[in-house]
Amino acid sequence: MQFERYPGRMDLRIAVGIATTGRRKILHAVVPHLLEQSRSVDRIVICAAEKDDVDADAMAALFQRTSVVFAERGLCRQRNRILESVEDADILLFLDDDFLVTPSYLEETVRIFQRYPDVVMSTGTVDADGILGPGIPLEDGLRIIRSQSDAEPAGGERPVYSGYGCNMAVRMSTVRGYGLRFDENLPLYGWLEDVDFSRQLARHGRIVSSTRLHGVHLGTKTGRTSGLRLGYSQIANPVYLMGKKTMSPRHAAPQIMRNLAANAVKVFRPEPWVDRRGRFLGNMRAMADLVRGRLSPRNVTVLE
Repeated sequence: MQFERYPGRMDLRIAVGIATTGRRKILHAVVPHLLEQSRSVDRIVICAAEKDDVDADAMAALFQRTSVVFAERGLCRQRNRILESVEDADILLFLDDDFLVTPSYLEETVRIFQRYPDVVMSTGTVDADGILGPGIPLEDGLRIIRSQSDAEPAGGERPVYSGYGCNMAVRMSTVRGYGLRFDENLPLYGWLEDVDFSRQLARHGRIVSSTRLHGVHLGTKTGRTSGLRLGYSQIANPVYLMGKKTMSPRHAAPQIMRNLAANAVKVFRPEPWVDRRGRFLGNMRAMADLVRGRLSPRNVTVLE
């Protein structure tokens, strides 16, 4: 599918890419809100792991320039498939399937990339993040979005270490020019794949966070990886990225320690929505593998 330039519009072409697995209901509830943007999206690409993850016909009926593609389950694999599917895009905005954006989000994103040729990635301000709690119901998320929509976008951009994977836009000329890809050695949920990809891009330009871009991460709990696997990744992935030099020890070590401490303390009084026991056991398995010299992010694929 080729992009079309609308008559009289010479700005950058922007595509939205959404990787999804096992969350058909929330995906179909969230995508229609992308059509309420002040600057229309040029294309939407949804990459699913299974046919049941998405109703392709319904999506095409909703927005003609929607493509549904498939890849083996794994956030990095699915996002790489999206990268391969937007050959004509100038900007690709990665959104989680449970992320809502304010109506000016695409317009402001295009403006950032037009205004600053050295910006290679932008990420927005998350006004509410359900990943930190039990999750945010769709109607509550929409209410927060509407409250932000009443105000004119204000503020500016500041440099950041990495984008936040639930909402990050990339300059595709840089991605193509340097052959950048998400690291498929970070399987399943990925965990820090956004940091790894951000730091690859950071070698070629600036990464910024903007207070003119607003969204709500619902933090839907279905379709996520097990606590055991996530706990293992919390140790294995940052250690691996330090070896790649896409994550500095200054950033990786505190994150490892925070996760270890949180899981060890809260395992006795876990939140209802978090598998603290699984995460703690995963942390311990990873630490044991680290001592034995067997630590690898890919080990999560055989954990049970």
